[in-house]
Amino acid sequence: MIETVATKPFDDQKPGTSGLRKKVAHFSQPHYAENFLQSIFDVAERGPGATLVIGGDGRYFNRPVIEKAIRMAAANGFGRVVVGQNGLLSTPAASHLIRQRKAAGGIVLSASHNPGGPDGDFGIKYNIGNGGPAPEAITEATFKRSRTLQEYKISDAPAPDLSVVGETTIEAMVVEVVDPVADYAELMQTLFDFGKIRALIAGGFTLSFDAMHAVTGPYAKTILEGLLGAPEGTVVNGVPLEDFGGGHPDPNAVHAAELIARMMGPDAPDFGAASDGDGDRNLIVGRGIVVSPSDSLAMLAADIQRAPGYTQGITGIARSMPTSQAADRVAAKRGVKLYETPTGWKFFGNLLDAGMVTICGEESAGTGSDHVREKDGLWAVLLWLNILADRKESVKAVVEGHWQEFGRTYYQRHDYEEIDSKAAEGLMGSLRDRLASMSGQRFGTLVVSEADDFSYKDPIDGSISTGQGVRILFSGGARIVFRLSGTGTKGATLRVYIERFEPDAAKHDIAPQEALSELIDTADVIGEITKRTGRSAPDVIT
Repeated sequence: MIETVATKPFDDQKPGTSGLRKKVAHFSQPHYAENFLQSIFDVAERGPGATLVIGGDGRYFNRPVIEKAIRMAAANGFGRVVVGQNGLLSTPAASHLIRQRKAAGGIVLSASHNPGGPDGDFGIKYNIGNGGPAPEAITEATFKRSRTLQEYKISDAPAPDLSVVGETTIEAMVVEVVDPVADYAELMQTLFDFGKIRALIAGGFTLSFDAMHAVTGPYAKTILEGLLGAPEGTVVNGVPLEDFGGGHPDPNAVHAAELIARMMGPDAPDFGAASDGDGDRNLIVGRGIVVSPSDSLAMLAADIQRAPGYTQGITGIARSMPTSQAADRVAAKRGVKLYETPTGWKFFGNLLDAGMVTICGEESAGTGSDHVREKDGLWAVLLWLNILADRKESVKAVVEGHWQEFGRTYYQRHDYEEIDSKAAEGLMGSLRDRLASMSGQRFGTLVVSEADDFSYKDPIDGSISTGQGVRILFSGGARIVFRLSGTGTKGATLRVYIERFEPDAAKHDIAPQEALSELIDTADVIGEITKRTGRSAPDVIT
């Protein structure tokens, strides 16, 4: 029977860059998750008897919310729900399923790279029918609806056993539990030369993949150890756990320190990689070298035609504004357009749908292509392996060869986490107030050539996004970018992006901290970071 439950609106259900994220305790409030789900169902477009995909990264609180989402979908007129076995679906696998099944959309339950467990974070994101994150028009409508919601609908029938693959029914809706890995693994085999990668591994090439006790464990085990023949134990931390084993599932130098130490050691494998909580981010490490996400995007774009699914090359490249301009130089040399968008994968969707770009990337370790409408961690790993197998070179040789051809872009992101929200807003407000007078100012040897608050007009639908981050550009092409992240759940996260291009190959061995030292000092002066936040150093440097 369908029940109509009286509720009261919450005033804090505004989705951020990647859906609604809060602490588990906050999401556990009575009606909180139900209200947000009902708000999505009320505003998202769908036809009668539509299909909905549901899955998540396995973090704490996923199972009860998935069960509620299934029962609410039945009460709201969906004809079919496709859900991953045990509630698991990586974000790129969910995107693929939405597209493959021609679903109206999908509910993705994840807080991505944020910590899990009872004291950790939780999130709900809605993806539309193209498989990508809901655009701002839908997230704004969802928030508006959440402010007025007075009731939600839910079936009183129990949710099905999610551990059993197969079909059951709730009300008039079919619930189909599917193997979360199978369709995704099949897609990967259409894009990459698995035979060539298998031969590389059989020939003695060694690798290590850290799944960080997150959702990609089963995917990596099936693909790397199963289909590609890597030895058992290649995938470490491969069992998804509700608290990610007490770790922080963010594939960067701080939280993947174990992998990086392994790759810098005397007996290092040839190739190392990691992915995050929901499987959409990646870290690439070679023996003795860490590949920055911005560089990885540029290097994959430069060599993507080596993979069978991309033999025609690229139609264009898209990157988020804070991502380094290394990819711009590849686009220029390949004679294709480079699109600079705000942060958030949803901004790539229209470009991908229109066939204007083939590969996209963000400096926050996200890379993907037109095969889905999300960033895809394992896809990036497999493309790297395909390139290495084809070039028959080490990661370090590929990186250095790229720098030789395109120049090196020195780049760092400095994160100041959980700072006082008012202090963070004050810092950004002060920067914006000073933009008009900043051009021509000198800071040491650096002279400001331009300063602005980045805005974006979508070339497909004409929508405009403003206030996307303060850019300080210097003569010679160096730049500093300041923005507040939309992925945290406590206080504010200030992100400062620092970048300088070096065309001279003789200067490519300088340590990034040294190469960027003047810009780092200047960022503190211009942003008044220490003065306004009390922080003398960032919490994380990537």
